[in-house]
Amino acid sequence: MLVLNRIPLRSLRAVEAVARLGSVTAAAQEMAVTPGAISQQVTVAEKVLGFALFDRHAKGMSVSPRGAEICALLTDGFARLAQAVSLAEHARAEVLTVSVAPMFAARWLIWRLPEFHAANPAVKVRLDAGVELLEPGRDGVDLCVRVGRGAWPGVAVERLFPQIIFPVCSPAMAACIRQPSDLLRFPIIREPRPNFGWEDWLAPGEPAAGALPEGPVFSDASLCLDAAISGSGIFLTFETLAADPLAQGRLAEPFGRRRATRNGYWLVTPKAGRLPQPCRIFRTWLKAQIAAAGFGTEREAPLPGSGPPPAA
Repeated sequence: MLVLNRIPLRSLRAVEAVARLGSVTAAAQEMAVTPGAISQQVTVAEKVLGFALFDRHAKGMSVSPRGAEICALLTDGFARLAQAVSLAEHARAEVLTVSVAPMFAARWLIWRLPEFHAANPAVKVRLDAGVELLEPGRDGVDLCVRVGRGAWPGVAVERLFPQIIFPVCSPAMAACIRQPSDLLRFPIIREPRPNFGWEDWLAPGEPAAGALPEGPVFSDASLCLDAAISGSGIFLTFETLAADPLAQGRLAEPFGRRRATRNGYWLVTPKAGRLPQPCRIFRTWLKAQIAAAGFGTEREAPLPGSGPPPAA
């Protein structure tokens, strides 16, 4: 590459830009210099090479037949240089790829990431939202947040919190509900393949899960929750899905009981080796967010203000 020492790189950049963009003016705009500076650099390149790369005419200049092949190679070369710089910037930014369940990502995590980015600008989080059980460190992800029993081979797991379930509905519907037997008077919203059921929440002496009324069926839990918000019925949901609509007052919890299922939320990391710094930063932040949200706590006591209205 000693031949490159004979010609300034900025001259080659000017030649390539004029050839690719079709005019000195466009090249000047891209390189943030004057058209005169571009023309001067093109002249320098032609003088060093010993022949004209462009044909001059009244409307400007166009690539000469002799210069066409050279300019094409320059375009390819500068594209490769740009790719190399992009890779270097990617490494410096410390991109962290996190695999998460779609509901967890869309309904809870995504709304809190701006806070993470503000506190950790050097760590760029990329979410891979899917149901596949990817293996961190091998499948293009750095760590995973999974819902299940935690018995996954070949990885290290850390339980974040148990999966807590409870019924929800619109605030207007909740005002008409006083006790679990009232479930028999309203449509029950269902999803086809939940990983828990009403039998996990109902207590002995209350209506059996099989006796609950029919209601709308939607393909995923997010649609079911939106249906509950709209007043279409009662939906048995989980904390990370319902937390924000409850806090915003768009959703109501007619009963005070929250029960844990046999599933939990788990942080999944590679089995061997020390976690890289971006992973450790994200893990600490995520656990702090979970603690602040109060996730994972069962309760039997009624919510404040629930129960039958006071006697007149």
